[in-house]
Parts: sequence; structure tokens; C-alpha cells
Amino acid sequence: MFNPFTEVIDESADFDLISQAKNGNGAALEKLVLRHQAWIYNIAVRMVFSPHDAEEVTQEVLIKVITKLSTFKGESKFRTWLYRIAANHVLNMKRHGAETQTLTFAKYGAAIDRTPDLDLPDPKSVPVEVPLLVEEAKTGCTTGMLLCLDRKQRLIFTLGEILGASDTVSGEVLEMTADNFRQCLARARRDLCSFMNNQCGLVNKNNPCRCPKKTKGFIEAGHVDPYHLLFVPQHVERVKDVAAETVREIEDVVEEQYAAIYRDHPFLQPSDQVSWLRRMLETDDLREALHLN
Repeated sequence: MFNPFTEVIDESADFDLISQAKNGNGAALEKLVLRHQAWIYNIAVRMVFSPHDAEEVTQEVLIKVITKLSTFKGESKFRTWLYRIAANHVLNMKRHGAETQTLTFAKYGAAIDRTPDLDLPDPKSVPVEVPLLVEEAKTGCTTGMLLCLDRKQRLIFTLGEILGASDTVSGEVLEMTADNFRQCLARARRDLCSFMNNQCGLVNKNNPCRCPKKTKGFIEAGHVDPYHLLFVPQHVERVKDVAAETVREIEDVVEEQYAAIYRDHPFLQPSDQVSWLRRMLETDDLREALHLN
């Protein structure tokens, strides 16, 4: 899969599509957007938690990208220009869904502690395999932890630790130096790691919290819906399979463990962005503004 966050990529494909799109080629514009939209979507999921809300955020970003495409002069890398738009949007957008509640690690830990430890559901009582429900509980819980970071920390952690963007690329996107990015990432990593080391059994086996024990409680509380899994489709790519292998010095073994948990998250695909994009490109105002054929 194309990865916009690798340090060295062939920009010619983007530039060819941009040139065609600027000349009114709707198919080229569609191809350009689809080349990047899954990555924007996976950033958005970590910012707002809900895949449905993330689709709305992705559409908002793509509308900005499409309507501003004529201003791109090729003086910088297209990925930097595009992801800078995405970064500015998610840092300044109105609060969506789960993000409307102010979460702290203390509140989040207390909520997990209040969830009772129960046996796994009877396989005959649920519509999907029980291991998928456990995976849904694990991914949902660890994704929710990100909401305890402030927006900038969350975006920095997502870019640098989950999606594997290098310090140089991330610094360009966020308009900061690579050194500053590394320092900010270290702080976000430290805050998240401290919580997980004290709370999460995935990182520290001495902790009592275990995903299988909490799964039924999460179902009963409405956090996991067996009939509508948010994070675990039947066939899934992992972030670690598509993201760049960025080498950073991590001295703490615990930090290595929790980072691996996030890179093992699903790399999600928006449900129907192609149809949405085509509908949008068919509107008269947008076609006229973009000079589409």
C-alpha cells in the first residue's frame, strides 16, 4: 500500500495527478484523493475515536484539500502540503463525539475499574466469534486512552508512534523542528506509558485489568456492540503492516511494549468514500469551481 509517511517516496505520481486534476480531469482528482484518504481517516479515528465521526472529519479535510488544490504550486512536497491541511484541521475543528467529554487518565482509569470482571459471553449468545469481541474491547479501550492526551499530543503520537512518520516528516507537517517534535513525542509517550504501566494488563502483567475479563462488562455498558463492531472487521490490515518502520531510540522496555500494541491496531478503511467523493464532484458549484470536465 502507498505510504505518504515514508521518508523517501516517489512524488511523481502525485504531481501527475495534480496536473491532470488542475486541467479539469475528475478521474485524476478522484484517484489523488483516494491515494491519501485512508491515511487521513486513520489519523481522524485517533483524534475523535468514533469511525463515523472520523468519516465526517475526513470529508471536511478532503473538501479543504480539493478546493485549495489550485493553490498548490509544487514548491513543497505534496504530502507535506496535504497533511499540513489535515493537521491544522484536526487541531482546530469543533469537538466531535467522544471528544466532547473532557477525559483525564484518572477518570479513564476509574471508569475501567468500575467495569466488572466477568466471564466471556456464551458463544451462542453473540453474533460474532468471541475472540473478535475481545479484540474489539482491546482496540476500543486503547484507542479511548488517546483521548486523555490533549489534541496536539494525540496528533503527535499518532503520526510518530502509530503511523511511523519520521521526525523530519512530522516536523514539516506540524511546522516544528525535528528536535522539537521528538521532545513533544517523548512527553506524549511518557504520559500514555505511565498510565498503561499502572493500569493495563497488556503492558504490565501485574495489573489486574485484562481485556477478556472486561469484554462482557463493556458489552453490558454499551461500549462494545456485538452487532456493530467499530474497529475489528473480519478481514483486517494492521498498522504495522502498512506503516513505515521508523527507528527511534526507546530505552524503556515498557514503552516498546505499549507502542507495539498501538501499531497492532487495525488500519481502517472508510466505509464508502468513493461514492461520497463522486457525489460531491458531481455538484455543479464544485465542478465549475474546479473546472472539471
